[in-house]
Amino acid sequence: MDNTTVKELCDFILESIRLIRKRFQNIHTSDDFLKDDSGLDMLDAISMRLQAIGEALKNLDKRERKLLLKIAPKEYWSQIIKTRDFISHHYVDIDSETVYEICTSELDELEAKIIQLHTLLQ
Repeated sequence: MDNTTVKELCDFILESIRLIRKRFQNIHTSDDFLKDDSGLDMLDAISMRLQAIGEALKNLDKRERKLLLKIAPKEYWSQIIKTRDFISHHYVDIDSETVYEICTSELDELEAKIIQLHTLLQ
């Protein structure tokens, strides 16, 4: 995988994080995802972006593992990829509390790591 492709995947992940934050703006508790159709739409949309982030990282991990390991340990990336696998294969079991936790507690760290990765490519 050439650096252009890696940069494009990093840009895609950063754009996905931006869209998740935009969609998450009116969600104040995990119950907000479940209270009406609008909340369920946000849960679906955010889950899809989390899945896409995991897929992008899965592709990066397969081709550029050493590069990812310069930013964070294997376990960090594996956790995100496992989340992607769970969303893909067990969508019926998605927990609104878990998605809420990811949105409130994990996105800043991921964004910082992807920016750091992007910087390494320049």
